[in-house]
Amino acid sequence: MLHTLQTSQFINADIQTVWGFMSSPSNLATITPQYMGFEILNNLHGDTMYPGQIIEYNVKPLLGIKLHWVTEITHVKENEFFVDEQRFGPYSFWHHKHFLKQTGNGVEMNDLVHYKIPFGIVGKLANSLFVKRQLKEVFDYRYKKVDELFNK
Repeated sequence: MLHTLQTSQFINADIQTVWGFMSSPSNLATITPQYMGFEILNNLHGDTMYPGQIIEYNVKPLLGIKLHWVTEITHVKENEFFVDEQRFGPYSFWHHKHFLKQTGNGVEMNDLVHYKIPFGIVGKLANSLFVKRQLKEVFDYRYKKVDELFNK
């Protein structure tokens, strides 16, 4: 069973500024809670994402246990959207779409995540008990950090 998480945020900045920040993989650590132990492992070859880019990192989402995660940037339309998909990692499926839209006085940012937890009924239980909540906490943290960076 696929699970879905959707978020939306208004950012008080122009589309180029927001795109420059959100589409730079080196900014991922800035908008990820410290307890996650987010660490990029590979050379990103510049600060601009591109289709086919592989990002390899470690995270510690639960009890400080280090997990290896590899995602691929599969689609990029500058100043509009990009998609990252898990290639290896904790989920049996991960597909994350990031949308940016210029509005009259800022940028509307929307995220849509589809994910699936492995291990059948055990994974379903884990999602109910902590995965869904923790994923929401990560996006809530990102919301707060983006708000601090752009809306204060």
